[in-house]
Amino acid sequence: MTRSKIELGDVTPHNIKQLKLLNQVVFPVSYNEKFYKDVLEAGELAKLAYYNDIVVGAVCCRVDTSENSRRLYIMTLGCLYPYRRLGIGTVMVQHVLNYVYKDGNFDSIFLHVQISNEGAIDFYKKFGFEIVETKEHYYKRIEPADAHVLQKTLRPKTNQTNNQQINQ
Repeated sequence: MTRSKIELGDVTPHNIKQLKLLNQVVFPVSYNEKFYKDVLEAGELAKLAYYNDIVVGAVCCRVDTSENSRRLYIMTLGCLYPYRRLGIGTVMVQHVLNYVYKDGNFDSIFLHVQISNEGAIDFYKKFGFEIVETKEHYYKRIEPADAHVLQKTLRPKTNQTNNQQINQ
């Protein structure tokens, strides 16, 4: 028996429709045209996941520079239901982790997860993510509307005012 192969590929204007379809199937929220326009410019931060050459998942991230820190925001990371638990999500998270470690200049990685999505919460906890806050009414059209913010800290946040002295 040959081992199934999981590969990541770039999102291009030629396959962006596959990403749209995948997201429609996997996520309860819909993403607008601007989201997909940004994804096309995201380079290594957006990948389609192939399982035996079939698109079964995708990850889309962006760099977030709010709150005085440089963070990587995972906008979407999902896999079609029949292909879950085959290591595809892990390959996608690993890609994101490799990206931030190679870059070396991120404070943390974060994402929002619907509070009822225990599978996703457990999945991210395996990679060292933790729930840092819960946002009420984060989602507009789905129930429950609240989201946990899961974060993996890459470097400790030092007190902003003392930064100058510490980094001398």
